[in-house]
Order: sequence, then structure tokens, then C-alpha cells
Amino acid sequence: MQMGIRLVGLASFIFLAACASNAPVNEPMTAPRATASAAFNPVADDVLFRAIGLVGTPYVWGGNTPSSGFDCSGLINFVYNDVAGIRLPRTTQQMLQMQGQRVARNSLRSGDILFFSTAGHGRVSHAGIYVGDGRFVHAPSSGGTVRLDSVDSKYWNKAYLQAKRVLNSETLVVNP
Repeated sequence: MQMGIRLVGLASFIFLAACASNAPVNEPMTAPRATASAAFNPVADDVLFRAIGLVGTPYVWGGNTPSSGFDCSGLINFVYNDVAGIRLPRTTQQMLQMQGQRVARNSLRSGDILFFSTAGHGRVSHAGIYVGDGRFVHAPSSGGTVRLDSVDSKYWNKAYLQAKRVLNSETLVVNP
């Protein structure tokens, strides 16, 4: 019963968050990538809620708290440490090299970390937290704020490198 209530709440929250964002009008809607039962992980759901709750926090290069602002890796580090007690590496390059299951793009689940090459050189330069339904939370750039975006938008689709699952259904993967 509690799992059912959580899933209904999660679906409602994602729906409302999607309605509140500024997604391009001509972008096709993406179907959810996993069934609710296959994707259910209470800790991953807590990561998702915490990340979405930080939308609107200012971007600050090197920032790693809500009061100081966030850069992309600072946001991810803060959310995982705050919710799950997991201390992740500080940079996107180090996060990409850490232990964790590499995830196919069509198997993404809430809480997975997405990696991007925004400079076009094929090396990781940006990351965000997947929240479901083709969307992710990230701290994109100077002068901006933490926001939700579609991984399938033209820009992010082109920059996408890979995803990593730090949380799985049975255990937390801990970086040595």
C-alpha cells in the first residue's frame, strides 16, 4: 500500500514538474523508459525529489550547497550525500571514472547520473541527475539556475555520452 501511494505521488510530482518547465513546443513527448515496478527504489525516489526541490537554485562555479549555489557536479554530490549519505567524486571526470553500473540510454531510471560532452570534444564536461520521463535536473551555466531539461532535446541529445547508476535495487554502490 505504501509503495502504491509513493508511486502515485511520484507520478503526480513528475507530471506537475513537467507542466511547470519551458520545454520546446515542437519537441516530441517521450514515453517513460521503465515500468514503475521495475524502477521503484525508495532511495532513488528520494534523490529525485531532492534534486527537483533544488530547481531554481543559482548556478555558481564550484558551488556545492543550496546557500552557495551549485555547479553541475556540486549539485549531484550534494543530493547524493544529503539523501543517501554517498560521497561522490567532485568533478564530472572523476564521477565518470567511479564504480557503478553503466546504463543503456533506453534503461535509464530515476537517480541515474547522466554525462554530457558540451564542448564537442567527446570528453565529459557536464552531468545531471535523471528524474524520469526523459528529463533530468542539472546546473547548466553561469548566470542560470538549476533546472529540468529533456535529455532528448536536440542540444542534450547531441551532447549525451553515457549514464551511470550509483544506486541499484539491492544495495548502494559505494565509491572506494
